[in-house]
Amino acid sequence: MSGATRMPGFHIEGYVIISADGMLANADHVMDELKFDADKAFFTAALDRAALIVHGRNSQEDQPNSPKRKRIILTRKIASLASDAANPKAILWNPAGCSFEEACELAGVTSGTAAVIGGPSVFDLFMDRYDTFWLSQVARVRLPGGEPCFGGVPARSPQQVLASHGLTAGETQVLDAANDVTVTPWRRPR
Repeated sequence: MSGATRMPGFHIEGYVIISADGMLANADHVMDELKFDADKAFFTAALDRAALIVHGRNSQEDQPNSPKRKRIILTRKIASLASDAANPKAILWNPAGCSFEEACELAGVTSGTAAVIGGPSVFDLFMDRYDTFWLSQVARVRLPGGEPCFGGVPARSPQQVLASHGLTAGETQVLDAANDVTVTPWRRPR
């Protein structure tokens, strides 16, 4: 998606919570060790402000407002774009078949914030397009053999991956001091 045209008034943000070793789930693809109320509140508020949610077929936010949110679900099971028969607010998109902008137009969202919530291949697809990537981390949790948040992890840290795509770390906020949960905005310089 590098070199893709930017839609005026459109802002792309990524969101993930990871372990100290850069994993977004354990070896069984479960993220129970990474669930904390403070991060959940931060994440929920961000999604409530977003015009569009973007994720893979195995990712979801599972929140009370989830059914109200417009979304694009990435899948390889279709040629390009289709409505999701299971969710009238969702569009199915195969990036190999058409552009993100075309998917957004079919979803009826061409301005506002698109919140990219994963999984790893979805995060990687937008790596050169993020305006901001919100990297939450639980410093006291390690998940050896878990699912890396981005391609290239664990050979490189998530922070190194974000930096290699031109994003710069902003000020880290403590979300939950007792559990060592923080969030750092990684922004693309303007």
